[in-house]
Amino acid sequence: MIMTDWMFSFESALAALPEGTEARFTYPLRHGSMRIGIYAPHGHDPQAPHEQDELYIIASGTGFFVKKDERRPFKPGDAIFVEAHARHRFEDFSDDFATWVIFWGPKGGE
Repeated sequence: MIMTDWMFSFESALAALPEGTEARFTYPLRHGSMRIGIYAPHGHDPQAPHEQDELYIIASGTGFFVKKDERRPFKPGDAIFVEAHARHRFEDFSDDFATWVIFWGPKGGE
């Protein structure tokens, strides 16, 4: 889904998430190389490394974030940077977990 507006709410983005899949995400706003979305997986996080740099801003829930070989707890309000091609995933997250995700820049990162 691509919104034509330049502003959207967390609630409207959550409502646009597809049901029935483990890796639930949507990108309501895109401009050039930048995408802003909501990511709210169920059960486990199946993602693989990405080609762009990314920033997560935790909106709800708690759990652990693994980047390369380091594991740290997260909570609402935390910001997490992941450089392009870095192995990463969310683990042991609560049922209400959802995060903003922002991708930008060239393939391979900045």
